[in-house]
Amino acid sequence: MTTAEIDLKPRQRLPDWLRIRLPNTDTYFKTRTLLTDLKLHTVCESAKCPNHWECWSKGTATFMIAGDRCTRACGFCAVSTAKPLALEADEPQRVAEATRRMKLKHVVITAVARDDLADGGAEHFRKTIEAVRDLNPGIVIEVLTPDFLDKDSAIEAVLAAKPEIFNHNLETVRRLTPTVRSRATYERSLSVLGKVKERSGDNLHTKSGLMLGLGETELELFEAMEDLRSVQCDILTLGQYLQPTRDHLPVYEYVTPAKFDEYRSVAERMGFVHVASGPMVRSSYHADEFRVPAN
Repeated sequence: MTTAEIDLKPRQRLPDWLRIRLPNTDTYFKTRTLLTDLKLHTVCESAKCPNHWECWSKGTATFMIAGDRCTRACGFCAVSTAKPLALEADEPQRVAEATRRMKLKHVVITAVARDDLADGGAEHFRKTIEAVRDLNPGIVIEVLTPDFLDKDSAIEAVLAAKPEIFNHNLETVRRLTPTVRSRATYERSLSVLGKVKERSGDNLHTKSGLMLGLGETELELFEAMEDLRSVQCDILTLGQYLQPTRDHLPVYEYVTPAKFDEYRSVAERMGFVHVASGPMVRSSYHADEFRVPAN
């Protein structure tokens, strides 16, 4: 399916199961104030995540490091594409302080793609992981990384900090990848996940996610799931793609909750140790529901 073919699909009404009630809680406003005070970016806001109302109301957030300007322009993503600013040397400490104040037991740290940097921002990830762990002993750290152009040195820099979960999203099926993902390739993403697992083994869980409703077929979805299992990916998230603005790829189909339940069962039979599948599921949504086994 080409971009032109996707654009011909008429805009659809949002189904009832995707309608969101906006919260009005003290915790939501406290979370927003804390993030503002520490001058931190979150993927919750930058990517226009529909769940940020719920997550902030529960006192959780997904931290986005290395700025809020991405060097890529993926057709699904609302994060701004622009020339990035210099890395902020104290950002790792500010993220660590936020996790301390929020009393998080499981934190998700992601980043924009930084193709302008030789290491893609990997060393900044390492410093942030180490700062968070120093200030929050016992916390489970999950990273959601870009592909780092599949550079071994960048992957090893992140692994050196020993996160418990390494997430890199495949995002969509092989056929749609050129349309959906700027500069990223299907095989490169699989390679990154495979290298992480090869070098970490059972000491770390790998994770990936797919968006549904972009025009993929069931067979293509199952193929992508099998490809992830072929590189020993442990955890899978499946969620509904939602068009963040009219300038982004339109929704081709709204997948029903019943279908998401069916896909969860298929994925579990394939051997994923944990599967989150539902219309509102995102990579970091309820991430702490997966319990990392004690060593």
